[in-house]
Amino acid sequence: MNELRKHIEEVTPLTDEEFDYIKTFFTEKKVKRHQYLLQDGDKVSSEYWIIKGIFRAFYIDKEGKEHIVQFALENWWLSDYNAFFNEKESDINIVCMEDAEVLCLTLSGREKIASELHKMEHFFRMKLTKGYSAQQRRIISLLSNNPKKRYEEFASLYPNIMQKIPKKYIAEYLGVSRETLSRLYSNH
Repeated sequence: MNELRKHIEEVTPLTDEEFDYIKTFFTEKKVKRHQYLLQDGDKVSSEYWIIKGIFRAFYIDKEGKEHIVQFALENWWLSDYNAFFNEKESDINIVCMEDAEVLCLTLSGREKIASELHKMEHFFRMKLTKGYSAQQRRIISLLSNNPKKRYEEFASLYPNIMQKIPKKYIAEYLGVSRETLSRLYSNH
């Protein structure tokens, strides 16, 4: 839980009493490699803060093709947020790529913390803002950049991911073939 406190305090300071209260809303969960945190059709009951590990969130289209929405690793928040906030079933799958630990927070818990502690409302707003900005940047990159530029952006934004994730998934995330990614990787 100390990691969670450090993470929150990157945005807002907390007293010991505040953090003691906040941590009562989180439950810890261990996730094994290849285990699903969420599957398409699941009711989304939590969002997850990653203590350790890497996850891949993806959507499967009608033809059965996988489309990676995001990767997430330590200190990142993850869920199917459309389903989480609207209390619907998930449209995406989230799978663990290496043994992991996460903290789970329910929507009702999140709402209660945010309504009772202005600091946490601010924290969650800042995290959502950053996440939304990153998602928008990715969409613009996919729509307007060539594969080389998309690869360079990904490599500069997430150098630690490049070493931990199989290249086939990086290629899928960037919307390129594995052969194209190999050419880009060898020229970098």
